Amino acid sequence: MNPPALPDQAQCALFLDFDGVLVEIAPRPQAVQVAPALPGLLRLLATRLGGRLAVVSGRPVAEIDDFLARAAPHAVGLHGAESRGPEGKVSRLRPPPGIAAARAVLATAANTHPALYLEDKGLALALHWRGAPELEDTARQAAEQALAAAGGSLQLQPGKMVAELKPEGVSKGAALAALMRAPPFAGARPLMLGDDLTDESAFEAARDLGGQGVLVGPPRKTAATAHLPDVGAVHRWLAALAEG
Repeated sequence: MNPPALPDQAQCALFLDFDGVLVEIAPRPQAVQVAPALPGLLRLLATRLGGRLAVVSGRPVAEIDDFLARAAPHAVGLHGAESRGPEGKVSRLRPPPGIAAARAVLATAANTHPALYLEDKGLALALHWRGAPELEDTARQAAEQALAAAGGSLQLQPGKMVAELKPEGVSKGAALAALMRAPPFAGARPLMLGDDLTDESAFEAARDLGGQGVLVGPPRKTAATAHLPDVGAVHRWLAALAEG
């Protein structure tokens, strides 16, 4: 796949994953490092694009805004379970009824195997084995048990060395499509930059709406039709887009 061509600023709606796209993935979610120039670059891009810029992440909106100093006019968190617009109000789904039972299962696994890390996002749960690759099977089994304990109110989302339980029916693709139905995104051409399996539904949604997905990182089977090799290449491409 080739790098994405620079789109017409007047027609582009830009959607960006956070981890693995805007920042390098870290052993623990709170250990990521944000390039000092990134928030300013995102603000400039948002202005150039008429506000059609959103960060779409599995993280909570509050974390996205904290790391990026609320540089993005729109933020989607927890794969679509939370969202925030330019006015600052955060909308979120109600907690799934089975999340407490799922949390208990995953907490037991993390307590039994301290090298596993349970990230409790409130409306979603993520069990990471990045610090202990040998515990992948253990983590996956725990996630399946937690999914069963949730009684159908959660769905399992695989990711890079993480198994995540999120509210049933929530996806980045659905979130992208919802934003594209309203101003300022409506009528623009969506471009989604993502790196993980969690971004595939957004790649598909962008394609179906006349746009494009851009895979960041090592090549793999994907619905994206363009490619950037790493986070540094993303930053350079965003800077070129901002320059017009």
